[in-house]
Amino acid sequence: MKVTISKSGEKYSAYIAKKDLEEQVVTVLPEGVFGGTFTLANGWQLYIEPMDEMPTLPKTFNAKKLSI
Repeated sequence: MKVTISKSGEKYSAYIAKKDLEEQVVTVLPEGVFGGTFTLANGWQLYIEPMDEMPTLPKTFNAKKLSI
């Protein structure tokens, strides 16, 4: 699924256009890299392939939904 990640201050948010859903990201694992498992405020977990460098945000990524 396509997910747009944006950052405001130190907090990330995720927007899923197909669901017209915007949620705050509450955790990102692993720490220290961009990507991995993003847990949203509604409980969803999304996986974005980890990257060596921090991308310019906002940016749209291909993500895999791990849970509902």
